[in-house]
Amino acid sequence: MAAIPSVKRIDPAQLNLKEQVVSINRVTKVVKGGKNMSFSALVVVGDASAKVVGFGTGKAKEVPSAIKKGIEAAKKNLRRINVLETTIKHQVLGRFGAGQVLLKPAAPGTGVIAGGPVRAVIQAVGIPNVLTKSIGSHNPHNVVKATIAALEQLRDKAQVAEIRGLAPDKL
Repeated sequence: MAAIPSVKRIDPAQLNLKEQVVSINRVTKVVKGGKNMSFSALVVVGDASAKVVGFGTGKAKEVPSAIKKGIEAAKKNLRRINVLETTIKHQVLGRFGAGQVLLKPAAPGTGVIAGGPVRAVIQAVGIPNVLTKSIGSHNPHNVVKATIAALEQLRDKAQVAEIRGLAPDKL
């Protein structure tokens, strides 16, 4: 299982974050006195203009407080994504657990061809044209993490040049 690497902290206060609830799950714990109901929420937050995205989970006895906790967790987990103006630079495959997400660049006017959790992440980042395919597990947690892992594989020219030890104009 590939762990999502930790990144430099991004301050959520100066961003215009939009949140989107991906899934809400009712969970039950069986105890001696009966069943304890609780709710788990998976939330994606992002700023399309700054190309920043994050996800978080929250658990509580009521749905609104679970969502609020998920949003707070997502704000602590923000990442900057390198994309072109209208699409991504190249095809990438993100993996997390049994979930895999394939992202492909698309021509202007194509729109976001994605479903469910992948669409939530792509729209939060603000990529207008991209083709996606979710492979393997359909578990929303794994799909969101695999999508963010795929987006983190995108590098800009300066980063690639730095990794290779070259000047950016030599690439």
